[in-house]
Amino acid sequence: MPTAPSRQNPFRLGTRRSPLALAQAEEAWQRLCAAHGWAPDAVELVPVTASGDRIQDRALAEIGGKALWTRELDLYLAQGRIDAAVHSLKDVETIRPDEIAIAAVLPRADPADVLLGALSIQALPRGATVGTSAPRRAAQLLNLRPDCRVVLFRGNVATRLAKLAAGEVAATFLAAAGLDRLGEGGVGTRLDPEAWLPAPSQGAIGIECRAGDAGARNWLAAIDHPVSRAEVTAERALLAALGGSCHSAVACLSRWEGELLQLSAAVFSPDGAERIAGEARFDAGDPAGPCLLAEELLAHAPESVRATFQPPA
Repeated sequence: MPTAPSRQNPFRLGTRRSPLALAQAEEAWQRLCAAHGWAPDAVELVPVTASGDRIQDRALAEIGGKALWTRELDLYLAQGRIDAAVHSLKDVETIRPDEIAIAAVLPRADPADVLLGALSIQALPRGATVGTSAPRRAAQLLNLRPDCRVVLFRGNVATRLAKLAAGEVAATFLAAAGLDRLGEGGVGTRLDPEAWLPAPSQGAIGIECRAGDAGARNWLAAIDHPVSRAEVTAERALLAALGGSCHSAVACLSRWEGELLQLSAAVFSPDGAERIAGEARFDAGDPAGPCLLAEELLAHAPESVRATFQPPA
């Protein structure tokens, strides 16, 4: 067992600098201290500015995809400047370097989306301008309301709420989990995640460390939540089997039926005109279930959908 972290030799948790990222890192910090009986100063938060936070005027798919959220923290891990990195798992690429391991998944929060600016999708004014940078949200909206207009809408939660209040758009979407973690849980209309499917891994916090760092992996294992890990592992496996990227409109949700996982998913054409949905039930940890569902979805998808995915050979 490695020497326990202390004030003189703290366990260093890397995090993006956004208010939501810091709130997630603080949750990890508190859980680590509680699990091991550490003093608060045995864990140090190390804020890092991510490329995705610096570049706000373009869609992620145009400038590097999800790697813009992980690149700097990956480098800090490789250089030994931090012991672990805290992420929103929905923002972490499905294919990660062999040198990095997801050592803990915290208990998953509400995976749902929240609509702000209207009481429901149906209540949006005809021709409403809706802001989002997520292909999934844009396609799902246009599938239900093809009369709406979607515009690029990026920034942290406070920035997007301010843009909405200023009237730049009629409505926008945010993750319920993020709002809850920032103390804004009462705003907007929660969309039923079984009807309006969320992003893969939405609501889950993942903590990565160097794969060969046995000490860090041991400390982090104490705060791993196996139920949440099984859910997000299935959803990330589906995304990997689809070959999804920041250009892909894919939504899914796993839920428990006894000891089995039921995974519901849908893929869309970018304009929302095409929607292909399916579901599968399988043992938790079975990699074949998500892969078979991905194959089924793509087999039934028209070219307008398949073109946005690159499944592995």
